Amino acid sequence: MERHVMKKILAVLLVCFVFVQHSAKAELQVDVTQGKLEPVPIAVTTFHADRPELVSIARRLPEVITANLERTGLFKALNPRSFIQTTGSIAQDGPRFGEWRSINAEALVTGTVSALDNGRTRVEFRLWDVFSEKQLSGVAYTTTNDNWRRISHIISDVVYERLTGEEGYFDSRIVYISEQGPQNARVKRLAIMDQDGANHHYLTDGSALVLTPRFSPNKQRIAYMAYYNRKPRVYIYDINTGRQEVLGNFPNMTFAPRFSPDGNKVIMSMSKNGNSEIYTMDLQSRRIEKLTNHSAIDTAPSYSPDGKYVVFESDRGGSQQLYVMKADGSDAHRITFGNGRYGTPVWSPRGDLIAFTRLYRGKFYIGVIRPDGSGERLITSAFHVEGPTWSPNGRVLAYFKETPTGPGGQGRRARLYTIDLTGYNERLVPTPKDASDPAWSPRN
Repeated sequence: MERHVMKKILAVLLVCFVFVQHSAKAELQVDVTQGKLEPVPIAVTTFHADRPELVSIARRLPEVITANLERTGLFKALNPRSFIQTTGSIAQDGPRFGEWRSINAEALVTGTVSALDNGRTRVEFRLWDVFSEKQLSGVAYTTTNDNWRRISHIISDVVYERLTGEEGYFDSRIVYISEQGPQNARVKRLAIMDQDGANHHYLTDGSALVLTPRFSPNKQRIAYMAYYNRKPRVYIYDINTGRQEVLGNFPNMTFAPRFSPDGNKVIMSMSKNGNSEIYTMDLQSRRIEKLTNHSAIDTAPSYSPDGKYVVFESDRGGSQQLYVMKADGSDAHRITFGNGRYGTPVWSPRGDLIAFTRLYRGKFYIGVIRPDGSGERLITSAFHVEGPTWSPNGRVLAYFKETPTGPGGQGRRARLYTIDLTGYNERLVPTPKDASDPAWSPRN
């Protein structure tokens, strides 16, 4: 790689992506290290269509790929008006790398869309390192025309993975609580969408208050809380069939159900006589097991990705802090000791970090900490920011942020955002209504 790449490296915070210097023939590579990188120029061309009816798809595919890559903060998509070589020329002769270097492109994405005899469509793409003049990746997919957006996400994942060495997260979805209406009579509905806000639809009709949706490991089920006739119930929603199943009609308050990593159990907290403890329920036998037994409030449990440990919040030490215990409830020990209140912990799918909410001196923070309690780092803050959830690759967090609105700041506007672990790339996730309590799916 030429020296100009190295000049882009600006040393600041932890966890970001840096291009590695090699000889002129070395491949474009991205490594995870300290520092902050200025976005890397990438050219994503319109795909070549072999039939007129496929032109629209050939144009929209790269638009979604471009948007996905730009949202990472790692890539800067070049304006297509600056492109010298045409799509047809690329399809016939391949890239003329000198022309792409002249507009400062460092990576290039090209593709074709063609019709098959069986009525399906073939989408082929190639990723190129402009300076070494080498193809880094090339994949073809057979699909239907109405599935073009998902193919865009899959291609984005391949590009991201090839250039960073990290798993992509674009072919995933977010379930959340859609909110509307006055503050004292909010209508809350379960809603689901692609990670970029597209393909949005509602799963419940708003007739019951719903809270805390969480995906199962197989991505096809959602556990959530609902209040019918002011009684809390835990439901399992099957995304494929639309069927809702009552997991339990609990006589006491129940909070924040989550699936175990193997999908066989749900872990949650239940409150009896003002005391909240953590329980699990086996989804086959419906047998309930109590994990904690303490006079303090224990709530908001989240499994480690290997299923061996659980992080939860408790005030057993005199203030609301985070604790980690073994999955059977033994060996509970405190991992946070800072001022303020810690809550809503959720374990990273990589297993290396736990995200949390911290309230200190009237201000909310989203932060991360290692499971042993070391390396606490605050990522973002706001008037009210809460509900962190991890992207499938453990490199990005989604959450909701409330801001005051209206005369005197009496109203509230809740919206979803994502941010990477550097804390430098906060992005709004568009939703039709107000939004809270997001949960990110594993990759599809």
